[in-house]
Amino acid sequence: MICSILLLITLTSCVSGSVVNVTQSSYQAEENHNVTLEWTFKTRTDGSIKSINIYCEMLNDLTPFILFHLHEGVEVSESQNKRFAGRVKFDKDVLREGRLRLHMSRLRTDDSGVYVCDVLTVYGEGSRKCLLTVTAERVRPKPETPNSSSGGRDPSPTESPSQAESPGFIVLYCAVGLVVVVVGTLLGVRCYLRRKQQDPMVPSLPIELEPMNP
Repeated sequence: MICSILLLITLTSCVSGSVVNVTQSSYQAEENHNVTLEWTFKTRTDGSIKSINIYCEMLNDLTPFILFHLHEGVEVSESQNKRFAGRVKFDKDVLREGRLRLHMSRLRTDDSGVYVCDVLTVYGEGSRKCLLTVTAERVRPKPETPNSSSGGRDPSPTESPSQAESPGFIVLYCAVGLVVVVVGTLLGVRCYLRRKQQDPMVPSLPIELEPMNP
């Protein structure tokens, strides 16, 4: 009787190993990142995925949480634990190839644990497990900013370079204005003299004479 039980256990282990395997025995990822867990199993590539049944759990402190449930090729999302809701997706296209790919997003540190998938196909049933370790997110150093206490004074936003040279510009503007006035006056006198030569009736410019000293 004992020999029969030992033989049955041995045969079951052999069948389990041939039906399903895990691609990696352990995975490491960082918090808030993504990871893809993958298993391979024996199936008929020309058959229907309705013959595939998969049941995956996560063991954390020996407490099982349903990660993924596939019944006759259809995902049973109602069975999934709410802690994985919206964070686990699978590739349906590769099931015919005998591959189970579970994409987990927005990882949390409490996602660390042992993940076990039990697969049932026309070739039999088997299960394999893998370990996932999620570490806390590392703090990235912020880009350095210029040190305001390094020396020189930062220019004021309202200050322009031309303000430091405003006295020189004022003198220049005055000189230009004076030249314009002188040139305008000379041109006016010249025009008057020409008109005077052409028309003697043009009145002469009033010229004030300074009184002579006795």
